[in-house]
Amino acid sequence: MRRIWSALAVTALVAAAAGCSGDDGGGGSGGGGSVPGVTATDILVGTHMPLTGPAAAGYSKIAPATKAYFDYVNASGGVHGRKITYKIMDDTYNPATTQQVVRELVLQDKVFAILNGLGTPTHTGVLDFLKTNRVPDLFVASGSRSWDQPDKYPGTFGFNVDYTVEGKILATHVKTTMAGKKVCFLGQDDDFGRDALAGIEKILGPVAAKQSYVTSNPNVGPQMGALKQAGCQVVMLATVPGFTALSLGTAAKIAFKPQFVVSQVGADLGTLTKQLGAAAPLTEGLISDNYLPLSNDEANPWIQLYKKVNAAHNGNAEFDNNIVYGMSVGYLFVQSLQAAGKDLTREGLISAIEKNGFQGPGLAPLRFSADDHSGYGGMQLSRVEGGKQTYFGQPFETDEGDGPVSAYTTPPAAPPANGIPAAS
Repeated sequence: MRRIWSALAVTALVAAAAGCSGDDGGGGSGGGGSVPGVTATDILVGTHMPLTGPAAAGYSKIAPATKAYFDYVNASGGVHGRKITYKIMDDTYNPATTQQVVRELVLQDKVFAILNGLGTPTHTGVLDFLKTNRVPDLFVASGSRSWDQPDKYPGTFGFNVDYTVEGKILATHVKTTMAGKKVCFLGQDDDFGRDALAGIEKILGPVAAKQSYVTSNPNVGPQMGALKQAGCQVVMLATVPGFTALSLGTAAKIAFKPQFVVSQVGADLGTLTKQLGAAAPLTEGLISDNYLPLSNDEANPWIQLYKKVNAAHNGNAEFDNNIVYGMSVGYLFVQSLQAAGKDLTREGLISAIEKNGFQGPGLAPLRFSADDHSGYGGMQLSRVEGGKQTYFGQPFETDEGDGPVSAYTTPPAAPPANGIPAAS
């Protein structure tokens, strides 16, 4: 049988929480308020995002881009006659604040779902709360393997490529093209860094030296010094954009010039260029990867669509990969709502996502099923050359275990003529 919501323990506390959240009961289309956040004319969803704080660079542009795509859809009548309202809460990338704002979204605003909450350390702390209140927890903005636990968290789904999958793909490139070089690692001191390193070491074995950082301390001088002292020739980074820029800048100051290979989440060139300012040329030669069209690919029909939406509904914000990401999340959420049908319930939405069949801008497969909530499953490598970030080679896919890294040859779908996914 398809996995459904896990039965909750019958305690007064859980019963009270369920009473606060409402039940999926019947008739989302009736507008009677039986489904939290859903009326006959509207759907209310919320998110937590670092609009300020140590992870705000680049990431603060994601949720406004998602909202812009929703506004574009709303201007054409919405989804099954309902318009989407997206409430964005700033959590400053602080786990305690994340818990506070998510509780407000669920208990006070009574959102239908949490969409694309950002951050491994932040979102981890709200998983149990969202499960207890039976709130769909969709397309988390992090590649942690924690989101892919359908037995434990049946309402949580990832979006980003799993950091272990990404680590395997990046490490395979290093192994193939940089054989014999001393490979080292710097990562965030949480599941982001640990999962990335696990993938890297599945391919390369133990790295020569490894360091970590915490986002509350914007100084990576000791770490870069240690990696230079260790004779590292390749440094693989699992870093958010601000710490990628810090790493590049700090290395330059101590005349340390390894080949940097950076996780996609910290490698958007537009964001790094802003962070580095006059030192932006330090990004030259940086190797990374992605699973969505790159923002500078003017010929890509998805980029053409997103630029149109950005101009009309996002104040024509400076266009970068964060905007591409945010609009791609919005597109997938609209696909999910279309598939769930007019009689919208939380359980119906979960079922529609698990049935999958979604095609969109991604260069890799979406791996949603009753047994897999992980999100995208592959990457294509990119390089910064001449101040431009471009893809090379072909997309690859793999798993978080010991499976091979293999070429993925299915091309992405073209966007619909009107830019809005049709009802299934």
